[in-house]
Amino acid sequence: MMERDHSQLSLRRQAQLLDINRNRLEPRPRITGEDRRLMRELDELHTRWPVFGQRKLMIELRRRGWPVGRKRVRRLMGVMGLEAIAPKPRTSQPSPEHKKYPYLLRDLPVTRPDQVWCADITYLPIHGGFAYLVAIMDWHSRAVLAWRINNTLEAGFCVAAYQAAVRAAGGAPEIMNTDQGVQFTGREWITAVESSGARVSMDGRGRWLDNVFIERLWRSLKCEDIYLRDYGDLAALETGVRRWLNDYNHERIHQGLGYARPWDVYRP
Repeated sequence: MMERDHSQLSLRRQAQLLDINRNRLEPRPRITGEDRRLMRELDELHTRWPVFGQRKLMIELRRRGWPVGRKRVRRLMGVMGLEAIAPKPRTSQPSPEHKKYPYLLRDLPVTRPDQVWCADITYLPIHGGFAYLVAIMDWHSRAVLAWRINNTLEAGFCVAAYQAAVRAAGGAPEIMNTDQGVQFTGREWITAVESSGARVSMDGRGRWLDNVFIERLWRSLKCEDIYLRDYGDLAALETGVRRWLNDYNHERIHQGLGYARPWDVYRP
């Protein structure tokens, strides 16, 4: 348990010893109604142009009539968990108390289901608020094995999605690949993955290529469903996402899969 008035240990040091993300100790930033409208606009722009960084997004927002500065764009992108996916110099690092894991996918041919899974998180706008969606995808078949929705970026809902994927698949993948987001570098996630028998792979430099399939998934989900329906609450959002992802897995054909459906490739 954290003690704000501890005589010897600062909050930062207590967080490091307990493997707690320091940001969890701070109150969530106040989000106004105008912020939420701007965040929806930001999300649509990021979905359309995922390579745009803060500066280009700011310019595009100004063209659309939003008198915003780069500082505000950066703050809201942080709340939303957004970042450009184009390759760029490594300007961010995982928390120093978290172990760094090697990147295992370089030059690795992925030829079968459950060889490599990937995970990613995206922001979803709802009426009067927002939520986050994490999905676990099989890289070979592009099948979504499990997903969870939450109203914060805590690691717990990512772990729950991974454990659900392991149950659905009847076992763990050989390799579990993610970016170096704090949800995927902390003890809770690493313990869940390693205890299941999978190897951890992560490398921020590989993210823009590794997540291309799941980024396409996010774009299709948002453009075909989320933006059109404007869900009123989390329950309605979960129902809609479940319906859309079921259709994606079992009905939608993919040119890259020889016009097969993801689940047919995953479980032929």
